[in-house]
Amino acid sequence: MCGIVGYIGERKAVPILINGLLSLEYRGYDSAGIAVLNNNSSNENNYQLEIVKDKGRVNNLKNNDKIKDLIGNVGIAHTRWATHGIPSKENSHPHIDNTGKFAVVHNGIIENYTSLRRKLINNGYKLYSETDTEVIPNLINMYYSGDILKAVSDTMKELKGSYAIEVISEFCPDKIIIAKKDSPLVIGTSEKGNYIASDIPAILTYTNKFYFLDDEEISVVQKDSVEFYDINLSQIHKSIKTIELDSQSSEKNGYEDFMLKEIYEQPNAVRETIGSRLSLSEKTNLNIDYIDFKKFNRIFIVACGTAMHAGMAAKPIFEKFCKIPTEVDVASEFRYRNPLIDEHTFCIFISQSGETADTIAAVKLAKSFSATTLSIVNVIGSSITRFSDYTIYTHAGPEIAVASTKAYTCQVTLLGILAIYMAEFLGYDDKNLQSFKLALLKLPDKLKEVLDTSKTLKKYAKKIFNQHDLYFIGRGSDYAVCMEGSLKLKEISYIHSEAYASGELKHGPIALIEKDTTIIGVITDSLTSKKTISNLEEAISRGAKVLLITNQNIDNDKIDFTVSIPPIHTLLSPIISIVPLQFFAYYIAKFKNLDVDKPRNLAKSVTVE
Repeated sequence: MCGIVGYIGERKAVPILINGLLSLEYRGYDSAGIAVLNNNSSNENNYQLEIVKDKGRVNNLKNNDKIKDLIGNVGIAHTRWATHGIPSKENSHPHIDNTGKFAVVHNGIIENYTSLRRKLINNGYKLYSETDTEVIPNLINMYYSGDILKAVSDTMKELKGSYAIEVISEFCPDKIIIAKKDSPLVIGTSEKGNYIASDIPAILTYTNKFYFLDDEEISVVQKDSVEFYDINLSQIHKSIKTIELDSQSSEKNGYEDFMLKEIYEQPNAVRETIGSRLSLSEKTNLNIDYIDFKKFNRIFIVACGTAMHAGMAAKPIFEKFCKIPTEVDVASEFRYRNPLIDEHTFCIFISQSGETADTIAAVKLAKSFSATTLSIVNVIGSSITRFSDYTIYTHAGPEIAVASTKAYTCQVTLLGILAIYMAEFLGYDDKNLQSFKLALLKLPDKLKEVLDTSKTLKKYAKKIFNQHDLYFIGRGSDYAVCMEGSLKLKEISYIHSEAYASGELKHGPIALIEKDTTIIGVITDSLTSKKTISNLEEAISRGAKVLLITNQNIDNDKIDFTVSIPPIHTLLSPIISIVPLQFFAYYIAKFKNLDVDKPRNLAKSVTVE
């Protein structure tokens, strides 16, 4: 769940490492640290490993007086999201071995660290932190006999779990050794040196040429060369990939927060995701022509968090137009419940980052049952794309705020396009599908319209931001939106909230309703609107106050506050109706003076189980 950066080259390492950590801070911000190989003497071989680290944000590290003493050209850095041990200076990375000769930063979880700690202690080592990571530099030390590459390989063979690691040592001051398994790591290369990071945007300022490590691979990175080995130290060849992204898109561009910027970017992000894929006059183009959709009798959509809610919103689209039973599952559950899948199952996996550990494991499981796997991802070259049979990309651009906004709307959009593509392949291209196509093409303009709800939602948020419990209700696709709206509120405002299918309110949860309880209702389907209004009135009669998000003509003087949104095809309403709820969560968090972009205990890419 952490972010790691490395640099070796002609330039001073610290500014590059700090800039990389700042761009990766969405991956974790409990603590941060840097290790640099300094040469403070005239002797070219007199390198000393020096470390500065501290609890809290990267800026604490940046402003540390000791940072200016790190003048070397080789360094590694880390920003932490705690998994083992509390956020503290002692538990922060980099970690060193008992001799102080090896420094390591690590992203992932070492599942067998308890037995490895015992092994090290039995061999005379002392461990000073609560972390799983500290076993790594000490194992490297234990296995080191003059060949650091072999020591890292031997250590990797001991580790169970996930890891992306960087290693530097006084014994080889001209090298950074890196390795990975089930955690992301990329190498960027340039004439002025080589860069390492968890994510491409952290080093995109310096290069657009990247190497990608696969699982259980090792790389020896020097200032003018990069070599690759498998875990048994057989040398392997890798090709450079050029990634064309706009590094400026990671800046706020005048917005107060990244989250607000990303909410307002949604019309363009959806427009880019649609791109040239969809046309009223031509067949849909997704470049997945080798899939025989006629062989599938079941669809699984598997994801976590917001991506899973995108799957929930898209489920009725697949069932209506493709006429294939569709199930949505949480990746962390799917991977452990022995799902009934085979070669006739089409498994769709959704991940903004493409690095979500549970989703990657779910892909591997599905492939082991011979299911066809397709991933929907926003990050080119991410891990999940290398495990899936097929990949289609959203074009949301970098999403920096931890709470996802534009990734969700682009995911639902692309799932809709995929459903159209499949329906056309299966021969279901009728008038209903054409009207759905037309609605999809109008989505960017509809999203522009719904952005105008911002001021209204800000006004309502100011009235209720001190409440402790809120409830969301809706039916069908509106229920999926309620799930996502409730998650957004929890993530950034720390207010307890729950989402219920409207008809379920009276089967227990209505016991929680008391005077002035706030309920947010979402109504976009004329088929069920009267039923949901009845459910809202049940709550109102028990003292509830209601905020209603709707594109229906609802005249009910018992509703306290109504936000009107543009009408759209019912199956696409989750893309429109979520925007007011994004604003709602955002402004409540702002009125509570909370850090909107970096909510506590959360990280952007959940790369651990």
